[in-house]
Amino acid sequence: MATVTQTRPFPRFRALTLRLPLLDGYLLNEMIGPFFFAFGAYLVFWALNIFLLAADYIINKHAPFFLGMRFVLFRVPQCIPMAFPFATLFASLLAMGRLMADNEITAIRTSGVALWRLVLTPILFGVAMFGITYAMNEYVAPISTDLSTRTFYQIIYHTDALPVEPQFFRRDADTGYVFYVTSVTPDDKTMTGVQLFEPGRDGYWSRTIQAKTATVQGPNLVLHDAVTTQYNADGYMTTQTKDPKPIFIGLPLGETIAQFTSAVNSDPYTMSTKALSNQIATLRMQGQGGATLGGLEINLADKVAWPFACVIGVFIAVPLALLFGKRGRALSAALAILMLLVYFVFMSAASAFGRNGAIDPYLAAWMPNVVIGSIGVVLLWLEERH
Repeated sequence: MATVTQTRPFPRFRALTLRLPLLDGYLLNEMIGPFFFAFGAYLVFWALNIFLLAADYIINKHAPFFLGMRFVLFRVPQCIPMAFPFATLFASLLAMGRLMADNEITAIRTSGVALWRLVLTPILFGVAMFGITYAMNEYVAPISTDLSTRTFYQIIYHTDALPVEPQFFRRDADTGYVFYVTSVTPDDKTMTGVQLFEPGRDGYWSRTIQAKTATVQGPNLVLHDAVTTQYNADGYMTTQTKDPKPIFIGLPLGETIAQFTSAVNSDPYTMSTKALSNQIATLRMQGQGGATLGGLEINLADKVAWPFACVIGVFIAVPLALLFGKRGRALSAALAILMLLVYFVFMSAASAFGRNGAIDPYLAAWMPNVVIGSIGVVLLWLEERH
C-alpha cells in the first residue's frame, strides 16, 4: 500500500536589516546631501588651485600636458585632512540650521528629547568621518602625494630647474651612501653644502666628501670644490685632500634625478605615522633640533589632530546652527567658511610657535582643536540650560 507523504515548504527566514532609530535616520538624511556637496566643492577648489600651478608650467615653460594633469590628479588627496572636517562642519551647520529654521528642533525638544540626544547623531557622524579621514590620510594620501611629487619633478626637469628638499639625509640602499644637501640656490639649479658619507666595515665611515656646490648631469651628481677625507678602521682620519677637478658620483638608486629628489623620504606629507616617527627619532639621536625637528613633530601630531577636527567641527557647528539657523542657509554656509578660515589661522599661528620652540609641538598641533572644541561644548551646555 503506497503512502503519500506531504512535503512541507522550506522555512522562510526573514532578512535581518539594520534600521536606525527614526530620529537618527532623519538627521543623517539631512546631513548627507550637504556633506557631499561641501566635500566635492572643496576638492574642486583644491584641484583648480593646483591646476593653476600646473598650467603655468604647461603654458609658459612648455611642460608636457599629460604630466601636468597627472600632477593635479595625484595631488588632490593631499587635501583630505581638511576636506572631511570642512564637509562635516558644513553638513552639521546646514542640517541643524534647517531644522532650527523650520522649528523642528523646538518640536523635538518639546516632546522630551534632550539636546545631547539630538546632538549624538552628528557627533557619531563626525567620529565616523574621523576614522575614514585618518585611514585615508595614513594610507592613501602619502602614496598619492609622492606620485604627484615625482610627477612635478619630471615637469621641473623639462624646464631645467632643480627642486631639492634640503636638510634631510637620504640613503642609497644599493651602495649604503648617505647624502645630505644643506640648501638650494634661488635659481633651483645648484645645491650647496653637499655631503656624502661612505660607510666602512666596522661601523665607522670609510670616506666622506664635502662639496661647496653640486649639480646634476644625467645620472651623476657632480661635486665641485670637493674635500675628500679618508678614515681608518678605527674611525680616525688618515688623509684629507681637496680635489681640483669635479667628482662624479652616481645618483642614489643609480637611476634618475627624479628619484634622488623624490620627497618619499623627506616630505612629511608623503610619510606615514611610522615613517615620521622614525625620522624624528633619527634626528634626535643625531642631536638635531630647532625648526626642522619641531616641524616634523607638528606634522606627526597633525596626522591625528587634523582628522579629529571632524568631531570638533560638529561640537562648534551645532550650537552655531541653534543660534543662527533661523536666519537661513546662506548664513550657515557663510559660518562654515568663516570657521574654516578661523581654524586655518589658529592652526598656522600655533604651528609657528611650535616650530620655533615657544610651545610644545604636539600641544601646538592640538591647540586649535582643544580651544574650538571647548568653546563648542560650553555653548552646547548653555543652550541645554536655556
